[in-house]
Amino acid sequence: MKPQSKARAAARLAAVQALYQLDMEGTRMATLLDEFHRHRLGAEIEGDQYADAEVAFFDDIVKGVDARRDEIDGLLSQRLAEGWKLERLDKTMLQILRAGAWELMARADVPTPSAISEYVDVAHAFFEAREAKFVNGVLDAVAKAVR
Repeated sequence: MKPQSKARAAARLAAVQALYQLDMEGTRMATLLDEFHRHRLGAEIEGDQYADAEVAFFDDIVKGVDARRDEIDGLLSQRLAEGWKLERLDKTMLQILRAGAWELMARADVPTPSAISEYVDVAHAFFEAREAKFVNGVLDAVAKAVR
């Protein structure tokens, strides 16, 4: 994997974690970004070395999802199976879908297959194959709607 690809993959994973924290704890954006910049991105935590993330890309995802959350949630809601609501989704899963949807909406510089595959990879970090397939299906439907 090229260094930029690796740095972006790390940024995506960290962004999902930051969005989860934002959703669960309501941390102020400036505080949240500062905490991740200083303590998480490229840091070693409890013996785990975190890959150097592309900080500007990380910030872009976190701020972008936060700014367009209602629009993103509407887009995602329309692509869930009949009877499913965003509230029923696992909180981490919801952040993966939000970040992926935002990237498909806002980052035309990232090819559709790359964006989808990257968030499927993020899903694999937290879930089994079935959930990763779910991410693939939802983000594919989002991509068809926004690209």
